[in-house]
Amino acid sequence: MARANAPVEIPEVDALPGFPLPHERNRLIGHRETEKELLDAYRSERLHHAWILGGPKGIGKATLAFRFAQFVIANPDRFGAVVASAQDLAVPEEHPVSRQIKAGGHPNVLHLRRPWDEKSKRFKSDLPVDEVRRTVSFFGTTASAKAWRICIVDAADDMNASSANALLKILEEPPVRCLFLVLSHAPGRLLPTIRSRCRRLDLAPLTPDDIRQGLQELAPDAVPGGEDLREIAETADGSLRSAITLLSGDGLTIARGVKRLAENAGQLDLASVHALADMVSARGQTDNWENFQHVIQIWLHEKMRTELAQGVGVARRYVDIWQKTNQAIRDSDALNLDRKQVVLDFFLALRAA
Repeated sequence: MARANAPVEIPEVDALPGFPLPHERNRLIGHRETEKELLDAYRSERLHHAWILGGPKGIGKATLAFRFAQFVIANPDRFGAVVASAQDLAVPEEHPVSRQIKAGGHPNVLHLRRPWDEKSKRFKSDLPVDEVRRTVSFFGTTASAKAWRICIVDAADDMNASSANALLKILEEPPVRCLFLVLSHAPGRLLPTIRSRCRRLDLAPLTPDDIRQGLQELAPDAVPGGEDLREIAETADGSLRSAITLLSGDGLTIARGVKRLAENAGQLDLASVHALADMVSARGQTDNWENFQHVIQIWLHEKMRTELAQGVGVARRYVDIWQKTNQAIRDSDALNLDRKQVVLDFFLALRAA
């Protein structure tokens, strides 16, 4: 029986049950050149105060951000011997800073993300302005002359207009010895004024070998062999998170079903579409819902690239489906609408196209 005064555990947005969160990881899969670029920037004469870490969801942007934050706070002297001789951003696991950040409690790191709404038992649909305004008190507190303070915005794509403007304001007048690590799945969509005040560093999708290595490290007992592992690595499209979700629930079945039905949308098998939609929208199967989103995005991206060779007008129909489906997904998540209808509408739109 739980104690009456036991603390309530607040869910973490984008958490994968059974897998460590980015701030809990000491290892970085891939991105060696990007990591080296951050390290070189830190020990250079001129260090930019704000960085946009860009790239698709699930490729390691947050893990790299926390790894960099950990290194900076553990080594505040940019021109000291430890930083000068460092080969990467690794900090020993037994280091006090490493332990604090892994526990999620270091006072010099502010992690901004979509908050949990206890009343509705759901995450907020966006990163609200009140969250971004936490930077005021965070940077307003007294710190030692040598201490760095680091704000991680995870992810900037979730900001609404008010929160984006609030972030812009503090980026325009940055405090002394501060760093902003702004994560974005689509940096080109951020406000131009935010982009102009940040140095952009894009992370490349992980290679299939990186995906295999990550799966074997994080889920050694669940990794399939042979053709299934190859298909997961390829379908994940460079995202370790997507590879993990493909291992869960009915991931591979959904991926294969979406591809087969989408490629034959002109002669759509409605019974199969309904069966797939039931699987995707099954109660409690959030991995299935995420897998569906990931696979259709990959399929539509590839279709748009292929169709562009035939002319912008031909590709436009897929752009329209992409935009409408993404809006339907956002509405479904924000308003708790019927996910099955989103799946059905996607395939019906393909058939009409």
